[in-house]
Amino acid sequence: MRCDLPIAVPGQTIGLFGGSFDPPHAGHLHISREALKRFGLDRVWWLVSPGNPLKANGPAPLARRMQAARALVDHPRIVVTDIEARIGTRYTAQTIARLRACYPGVRFVWLMGADNLAQFHRWQDWQGILASVPVGVMARPGQRISARTAKAAQIYRWAKLPASQARLLARRDAPAWCFLNLPMVDVSSTAIRARGDW
Repeated sequence: MRCDLPIAVPGQTIGLFGGSFDPPHAGHLHISREALKRFGLDRVWWLVSPGNPLKANGPAPLARRMQAARALVDHPRIVVTDIEARIGTRYTAQTIARLRACYPGVRFVWLMGADNLAQFHRWQDWQGILASVPVGVMARPGQRISARTAKAAQIYRWAKLPASQARLLARRDAPAWCFLNLPMVDVSSTAIRARGDW
């Protein structure tokens, strides 16, 4: 399989942080830095998606979002990518399967905000995602309760790792997930767009 993608070597732990990043903002950067530190990851890859199948309206052009993300990221271990556009996947489960095939021996962790966990059961093949990679969930403003009561959290409560063991997550076999309470950065792409700042 052709992989003109970021470099990773067997044994590394890579956090995959997918989203539209429409626009990227300080909150995305904050949780990426926290994920590196708290989950003990070698890298975090931002997977700037061509589009979100769960959203009716398309995002800004991919090139514009990539440029804004690269201008924002100021950490050497956070890598901005357009992997999904390059490999032609539309759904997270497909992307993870392709990356695992491209990078044998690399340990991937899917990263998401608590707002995504609340509706994770609506994602295509969400149980397949949980079966293939550990998942790191980070608190978002106003979303702590909805994340804990989410359908996925209830069904997979037996696979939950305590926050005190977060650094072990990347080395756990799936299904495994961990919820982290983080200091909050109360900013959202939706609010930025609503203000007309994007």
